Amino acid sequence: MRTYGWFLRALWLCPLIATGFLARADTPMTKLSIEVKNDSGKPVDRASVVVRFVEGRDYLKLGKKIRTTYELRTNQEGGASIPAIPQGKILIQVIAKGYQTFGKTFDIREQERTVEIKLNPPQPQYSAHQP
Repeated sequence: MRTYGWFLRALWLCPLIATGFLARADTPMTKLSIEVKNDSGKPVDRASVVVRFVEGRDYLKLGKKIRTTYELRTNQEGGASIPAIPQGKILIQVIAKGYQTFGKTFDIREQERTVEIKLNPPQPQYSAHQP
């Protein structure tokens, strides 16, 4: 009799648990492409790109966590693309040798989006010892 009671309770809880997981699985996703160029419009290859989803990091997809951080490098055309990531506020950071570091949070609500990033040359250094 006891096992039958636990079995009925488990059957009663299964739809509640399943609807909780499926409600979060309908999270709107976006496919993001990033183009990195210098100040004269030429592509920057081999730049390090970090993409991080920063709004509501607890999204689940059928009980599995969705990957919310990607670290990659740009190709020879200065492009980098990632698989689907949840829509919302996304932080993009770019580090390339010979350029200033770039970091900005974008609010992305489209299913597909290409973000163009322009890197600036480094600022000259100033010293109190220079005449």
